[in-house]
Amino acid sequence: MGAQAHDLKVLSRMNKQLKKYLQNRAVKGPWTIGNVARSNYRAAIVIPALAERDYLPETLRSLSANPDEYKQQTLILLVICNRTDVSVEQRDNNQQTLQWLTANPFPDLNIAWVDVSSCGLEMPAKEGVGLGRKIGFDLALSQLDWKQNPLLISLDADTLVDQNYLPAIFNHFKSSDCGGATIPFRHRTADDPHQEAAIRRYELYLRSYLFGLQQAGSPYAYHTIGSAFTCRAEAYVAAGGMNRRLAGEDFYFLQQLAKTCGVEMLNGTLVQPSPRFSDRVPFGTGRVVQGQVEDNQQQFQFISLTAFTILKQFLGLIEERLDCSADTLLAEVAELSTVLPRFLSELNFAEVWARLQKNHSGSQGRWSAFNSWFDALRTRQLLTRLDVGREQPVDHLVAELLAWGGYPGGDDEAEQLALLETLQHADMI
Repeated sequence: MGAQAHDLKVLSRMNKQLKKYLQNRAVKGPWTIGNVARSNYRAAIVIPALAERDYLPETLRSLSANPDEYKQQTLILLVICNRTDVSVEQRDNNQQTLQWLTANPFPDLNIAWVDVSSCGLEMPAKEGVGLGRKIGFDLALSQLDWKQNPLLISLDADTLVDQNYLPAIFNHFKSSDCGGATIPFRHRTADDPHQEAAIRRYELYLRSYLFGLQQAGSPYAYHTIGSAFTCRAEAYVAAGGMNRRLAGEDFYFLQQLAKTCGVEMLNGTLVQPSPRFSDRVPFGTGRVVQGQVEDNQQQFQFISLTAFTILKQFLGLIEERLDCSADTLLAEVAELSTVLPRFLSELNFAEVWARLQKNHSGSQGRWSAFNSWFDALRTRQLLTRLDVGREQPVDHLVAELLAWGGYPGGDDEAEQLALLETLQHADMI
């Protein structure tokens, strides 16, 4: 088969998948794209915005600093959204944003928008950022040039990007076989010292958790930040699209993307989310930072070396014993931890394992199916359960993790964070 015939065959398959997705999985509603000029973009950046009139201009200005050749190929789709029960102030702010956009404030950018704010177009009362992202991604699909294996990019309205943001993303997918990628991030410096301390402590938690997953060999070792991921549009469709969760939509989407098409970390650029407070979602960076500063509550749990070590041993045992019965595996994991067999029993591991063995005769397929079942959520649940009641100073805990990976841990949180930033390509500022 010639190259052209092969390309046509691939395109036909992709178009069938896209049509099926749009019919069965895409969001249904009254929403349409405004101000879109064409439908042959190689990429679309989707930015949900709720009362972001003060922040959005800076985000767009940072995008505007990217090279023209990449900006010309990229649609920037703003989803100006609020629920029906939104405050008057937030609704007014959204209307001001829509009015501001009609003046074409950045003519060098291909900016379009979706009005999910005006009367009759609002989201239902219990919806949130998940639906906002989904509306944008789903509508963007029909504006892409599917002959060029187009990309979808997730960004937030209060997040700044580097001048090489678009080149780094485009270039990554030229050499990557994975369907998705996370982008290095570092929250901007907060003006208030207490807020700054809170965001750095939270980043230390995020980065130490990722480091532990990497050392344990988890296939879910990547950050889940809504403003810092991208994927092929084909992978988005294959993963079933964005979910509609009020919060954590990024976590669950990337988990599904990892199962279907793979997720890896790209290098060479940095996004800088805002460190501001936020009460717009039940959990997330803004809520976590606010809880630390105002209520002196740390709403996250650092995970110990002991827990990550057990995870590593557990994953290694399963990979080596793919032909063993569930009873044999449960007996062996009991030697690793008393918590582990109880946790697996709660998940009906014996039934699941028997089904996996029946449906997947080959070792590679069985191992892949196990990792799909023992996913990012169950990994987090296990690690948290393993560390219940375990109290350790944060600097000591992180030092042990770093030493496990062969790095000097030290006893200073700032130095530990700086090292993890370097290891995770987030020190380019």
